[in-house]
Amino acid sequence: MECSGVFLWAEAERARACKAERLCLARGMALSERQSNRTAISRRDFHRLAAAAVAGSTALGCAAARGAASLPPSPTKSGESRRVALAGVARADRETGTGAALREAVLSTTDFAWLSRGDSVLIKPVCNSGNDYPATTDPLALYEMIVLLRERGAGRVVVADMSGVQFVRFSPDRLSGSTRELMQGNGMLAAAQDAGAEVVCFEESGWDGFYDETPVHGENWRMPLMLPNALREIDHIVLMPRCSRHLLAGSTLGLKAAVGWWRHDSRLEYHHDARTFAEKTAESNTTPTLLQKQRLVVSSGTKVLTTFGPDDGYVHEPDTGLIIASDSVVAHDMVSLAWLNESRAATPEHERDSAFEDPNQSPLIASSANRVVNYFLAGVGKALSADGLDPWSIDTVWHDKVLNRAFEVFGGVPDLELVDSSASVPRPIVESLAAATRL
Repeated sequence: MECSGVFLWAEAERARACKAERLCLARGMALSERQSNRTAISRRDFHRLAAAAVAGSTALGCAAARGAASLPPSPTKSGESRRVALAGVARADRETGTGAALREAVLSTTDFAWLSRGDSVLIKPVCNSGNDYPATTDPLALYEMIVLLRERGAGRVVVADMSGVQFVRFSPDRLSGSTRELMQGNGMLAAAQDAGAEVVCFEESGWDGFYDETPVHGENWRMPLMLPNALREIDHIVLMPRCSRHLLAGSTLGLKAAVGWWRHDSRLEYHHDARTFAEKTAESNTTPTLLQKQRLVVSSGTKVLTTFGPDDGYVHEPDTGLIIASDSVVAHDMVSLAWLNESRAATPEHERDSAFEDPNQSPLIASSANRVVNYFLAGVGKALSADGLDPWSIDTVWHDKVLNRAFEVFGGVPDLELVDSSASVPRPIVESLAAATRL
């Protein structure tokens, strides 16, 4: 009888939470319909959506804030050492110093032995929106990376991505929005073209411009991932993410940037089967093409989006910003997440401690927002049937569920060799990042 009572209580709580999520979903769909000329929900309108969710959860007795996070089981060390190169950029010198810092970090990471003269290279930035860096990849860093590849003998250099579903809607018989136009808005198009690169936007190849590939570790994926044919046409990949908070995923760094490769049916599975959202993020980086062709991960952290995300939020500009480079996406993301957390600690409390300004801390709001993404992708039915998304803590590298799954599928936690490639990073920053990434 006691067990039956607990079960009935749990079912009642689940029903109340689902009702609150549906209330928030209805609000989000109404906002979306009113914004037919803008495609995406603005941050101000999201605040209204969040307020509706919180009000609904309060009326229904549902919790709107995440409790204290517990650490998952300690991951296993890989026994491998992976270098992560850092280069500092003074805030006042960002416009003129980013290129030199990127060169220092990259050349401390690789000797380009993998690049033969005339090889083709695809640079995968993050063009989630048309918003300026750090909501998207730093155009200054992108420009310099293209120039450096050209100097090292690359032939065709391609800059390629497909933007977020809040801006680009893609199906077999319909396309709205344009990654190319968004790149024009955030400065990446001009940076790429000025440096002599070709720009490819995956949706422009049509629904049939993709091929299926199964991750080597894809235990949480039901279907193969649909990847752009452009990946088959190039020899090497350089990944250029940004360092940012994310409403759904907690953070968006290198591993999360894989979403930009996928056709929208893969994105639908990702968002609809949300109980394994973190695990699928990590596993998607084990497709054979990425394992065989991805050579380098480089991000500019001279500005950091420390709240909200992925398209808007509080921008922290540290006195000394960082360029972070590694040949390992896992090693890169360990340091990048530590840098995000350093930057979050420097963010004013009123910006980061409210579910309205930093909604990832609210399971109800994050789950409701994910249902809105499902609505964008496939309509009301999929929005209502989607799994709830329970956000996780990124308070440390060891809390992050994406990295913990990455440790499993990439063979364990690497020992990081942090290198200040240009003697330009203050010692306390290097020591703090080393401590945050040491198991």
